Amino acid sequence: MTVPPDAAPQHTQSDPEDLLKQLGGSWHWALGFALATLIPGILVLVWPDETLHILAVIIGLQLLVAGGFRFVSAFSHSSDGGGSRLAGVLIAILAFLAGVLVLRHPMQTIGALSLIVGVFWLLTGVLTAYVAIADRGVLHRGLLFGLGVLGTVAGIVVLCFPVDSAVALTRLLGLWLVLLGVFEVVMAFALRSATRRIAAPPAPR
Repeated sequence: MTVPPDAAPQHTQSDPEDLLKQLGGSWHWALGFALATLIPGILVLVWPDETLHILAVIIGLQLLVAGGFRFVSAFSHSSDGGGSRLAGVLIAILAFLAGVLVLRHPMQTIGALSLIVGVFWLLTGVLTAYVAIADRGVLHRGLLFGLGVLGTVAGIVVLCFPVDSAVALTRLLGLWLVLLGVFEVVMAFALRSATRRIAAPPAPR
C-alpha cells in the first residue's frame, strides 16, 4: 500500500534545531537575555558594600544564565554564516566555564574574580564582533558589532583597571553590566521592530 505524500508524518516543525532557531531569533528571547544582564548589574550597584562572596555569587549566576541564553541564541545564526553559529556556541561554553569557576571558589581574591570576568568579556566581545562581521544574514549587524566592541572594552578595562577593594570591583563590574544590559535592551527592541517590519504584509499599490 502506497502512502500519499500528504499523509507522511511531518517532523520539521518539531525538530529541536528549528525550535531553538525560532526561540533564539525572537526579540522576547533577546529581551530576556538583556534583563539577565541588566538586573544583576543593578543589584550589584544597589548593594556596593556587600562582601566579595556575595559579588562572586551574583556574577557567577549571571554568567550561567547568560550561557543558557547564548547557547539558544547561537541557533538563530545561519549555519553558513562563516562559523557564526560555532562562535555563538563558544561564547555559551565560555560563559558556563566562567560561571562555574566563579561559583566554585566564591571566596576567591579580587584579582582572581577580575581576571575571570575580564577574560570572559574580552573573548566574548571579540567573538560577538566577529559574528557581526561574518554573518551577513544577522539583523542589525551594526548594533551587534557595537555590543562586541563594548564587551571588548569592558574586558580590557576590568583587566587593566587596578582595584584593591571589593567595593571598587563591585562598582566597576556593576557599571559594565548595566551598560551592557542597556545596550542589549536597545538591540532587543530593534529586533522587534525589524521582525514586525519583515512580517508586515506589503502595502497595496
